Amino acid sequence: MNLFKRMLATCAFSALAAAGAASAQAQDYPTRNITMIVPFAAGGPTDVIARIVTGHMQQTLGQTIIIENVVGAGGTTASTRAARATPDGYTLITGHMGTHAASVPLYPNLAYHPDTSFEPVGLLAGTPILILARKDFPPKDLKEFVTYVKANTEKLNAAHAGVGSVSYSSCQLLNSVLKINPTGVPFNGTGPAMNALVAGQVDYMCDQIVNAVPQINGGTIKAYAIATPERNPSLPNVPTTAEAGLPEFQAQAWNAIFAPKGTPPEVVAKLNAAIVKALDDETVRKRLLELGSVIPKKEERSPEALRTLVRSEIAKWTAVLKPLSN
Repeated sequence: MNLFKRMLATCAFSALAAAGAASAQAQDYPTRNITMIVPFAAGGPTDVIARIVTGHMQQTLGQTIIIENVVGAGGTTASTRAARATPDGYTLITGHMGTHAASVPLYPNLAYHPDTSFEPVGLLAGTPILILARKDFPPKDLKEFVTYVKANTEKLNAAHAGVGSVSYSSCQLLNSVLKINPTGVPFNGTGPAMNALVAGQVDYMCDQIVNAVPQINGGTIKAYAIATPERNPSLPNVPTTAEAGLPEFQAQAWNAIFAPKGTPPEVVAKLNAAIVKALDDETVRKRLLELGSVIPKKEERSPEALRTLVRSEIAKWTAVLKPLSN
């Protein structure tokens, strides 16, 4: 065998050995703690859902899942970090409609692309959007809300969790429907934004139901409508936007787990199986439903289904938000 052939054989053997080692590592996964990046402050909707589901997942996986809240730039700071992490299954991110869809039209120089920079792992929950206001906001119902904000838009402010967040994007959709342009007040997460609303420091906001049920039931904020076709069991007295006179405003967010591009398929499969098992657990389901979340159907839980969802959501929110970035 000449030198060239020996070199080829050595390279081939090394490649096979490396592939075999990687496959063995994937089969043994996980052997240490997993970091779950949450792109918003603790206490917000994404954080709450991530903690509920991963709390069960770590029982299945046999390793601790450490939640790390990384705030900034509407969740894109955390998403960029996750996309650049080593693709070994030990750094994941709980992304959502904002970080993995609305961010595309809002951030022209986005350092990652939701459709190609990640391996989709699985959908955790759907989160309907509510139109909310401080408890002493004058309008009594949605029709009065529409009239009032149109007449006073220059005096009003709307809280959100940063450009690209669900609260920002969904209220931009509302503002476009109503043809208004109130002052936006950004916060480092929906939790802090909600605290400002409860304190009466801002006038209104659009928020995921997960973050609002306790405050609505406690009377510390107002809920004018839920932007889904049907009422939510956790807030049966809150009408839908269609019932309340604004059928054009329909919005539901979602939360899902993603891994960096190149994460081994065996690792993605193990993580997805742990998600599916968590969503079938009665305690997990009860906690999610009490918060108003929509639990994904069986056919919506696969990585392939999540990839399809991300692509469709990018198209949807690009049509809504692209004009704002021009």
